[in-house]
Amino acid sequence: MEGVNLKFENPIGDAITRVRFSPRSNNLLISSWDSSLRLYDVDSSVLRLEAPTEAALFDCCFQNEKVAFTADSDCLLRRYDLHSGVHDVMGNHDDLATCVEYSDETCQVITAGWDKKIMSWDARMAKALGYSKVLAAEVDSMSLSGLNLMVAVGASVNLYDLRNLDKPFQAKESCMNNRIRCLRPTPNSTGFAVGSVDGRVALEFPFSSNSVDMGYIFRCHPKLKDSRYHLVSVNDIVFNPFVCSIFFTGDNEGYVTTWDARGRRRLFELPRYPNSVASLAYNHEGGILAVASSHTYQEANEIEVPPQVIIHKIDESYIRSVSAGKRK
Repeated sequence: MEGVNLKFENPIGDAITRVRFSPRSNNLLISSWDSSLRLYDVDSSVLRLEAPTEAALFDCCFQNEKVAFTADSDCLLRRYDLHSGVHDVMGNHDDLATCVEYSDETCQVITAGWDKKIMSWDARMAKALGYSKVLAAEVDSMSLSGLNLMVAVGASVNLYDLRNLDKPFQAKESCMNNRIRCLRPTPNSTGFAVGSVDGRVALEFPFSSNSVDMGYIFRCHPKLKDSRYHLVSVNDIVFNPFVCSIFFTGDNEGYVTTWDARGRRRLFELPRYPNSVASLAYNHEGGILAVASSHTYQEANEIEVPPQVIIHKIDESYIRSVSAGKRK
């Protein structure tokens, strides 16, 4: 599964923070510390848009094929016209804005930041703050699945219903002793996975009625020769949209590993990348995996190799055969 590097006339100048495929096409959104939002047409291998701003972009998401949002280091929530590159300010936090999600069901843009706030905005209006809630600590990661908003705070995950953000309908300790680095939903909306800064992954299924869906936790790396664990941050997790038990993790040492959630085992590893794996994205058809290889500013001794985005064609039949224990 050798990958293909996306080509940029103007290389990405600083750390990549997020890559996201459109829900309905193979257009890839890329946010980074170099203050530009990029839209790449993976099918045609063409950069469709590079929209510069005045701040580092910490997160990004699509509203649709025409509109996207970013959460930025100058505390602002920006909205972009993906045809013209024109952007406007939709709202702001009181400190760094770090997470952004969009809900088709409610037309809400949901943001979180270092000001310990979750905020929601009505995307149908120019500047319409619908809700603001103060939490006990900064939000480390946030994800959305249908009407379920999942928020990682410290080592806990709070679950909210978008129709009632006053209080979480479930507050769950994730069994992690260390801070959660990433939080991602399962494709069938039955649960979520969290990755920690110490190299562990926990899977939880709070929305499942199936007794088989038992949560569990595991370490991504085996013990070293001195019996100590190799502590490497899990920076991102992404699930195959159709083979729901299959997911990928990307870590701070440049490894992308494939796991079988049902079988509770490691399947295979992609070739190591020259830098940390900062972000992962699956396309809507489940046949393409985008990997952002980039420094992440987590370690003092990170090698600042120029950021890259690598595209892998994922053979679903191969994944199924490996999961069943039959390699081609």
